[in-house]
Amino acid sequence: MTHAVIVIDVQNDFCPGGALAVSDGDAIIGGINALMQQADAVVLTQDWHPAGHSSFASSHAGQAPFDVTQMPYGPQVLWPDHCIQGCAGAALHPKLDQTRADMIIRKGYNPAIDSYSAFFENDQKTPTGLEGYLRTRGITQLTMVGLALDFCVQFSAVDAAKLGFDVEVRLDLCRAIDLDGSLAAAQDAMMAAGVTLR
Repeated sequence: MTHAVIVIDVQNDFCPGGALAVSDGDAIIGGINALMQQADAVVLTQDWHPAGHSSFASSHAGQAPFDVTQMPYGPQVLWPDHCIQGCAGAALHPKLDQTRADMIIRKGYNPAIDSYSAFFENDQKTPTGLEGYLRTRGITQLTMVGLALDFCVQFSAVDAAKLGFDVEVRLDLCRAIDLDGSLAAAQDAMMAAGVTLR
């Protein structure tokens, strides 16, 4: 039991009709459900923001969604309000097979720090606990899928590779936002970190 599938943020708000919809975000769900059946372990992640989160454009006077601001931990894209705790948009997509999940990691719940990665908040220091869970299970190989490829999937994959895991990203089971060239930059960053893209 050394292989885990990490399913990143397949939530209503990131799918068509959601507050921060990724184009064709729901088209990958059938393939993810099939992949989960082959895994030794499955971890789902869930963006889980309090209302008024510091990464929301609405929390910054005069700023619009997709503007970039400076936070104490570095540059931060400002997003539309999304994945607010307990709201329908934050729920995992109803077509996603949650019965295969061994664990659900909720991230982004600290109002002062966004959290793209499944492993660390955006300060790159505060852990989510996922690394410890995987180590105690003896898992060394990770396959990452989900939304969005150029943000949360990329940050999760790069962090996992830095932590010494053998990481692959299934491009066919991800979709991207592609904000000002972010998709190409994300693919370059993942390859530079030693992540296998297939």
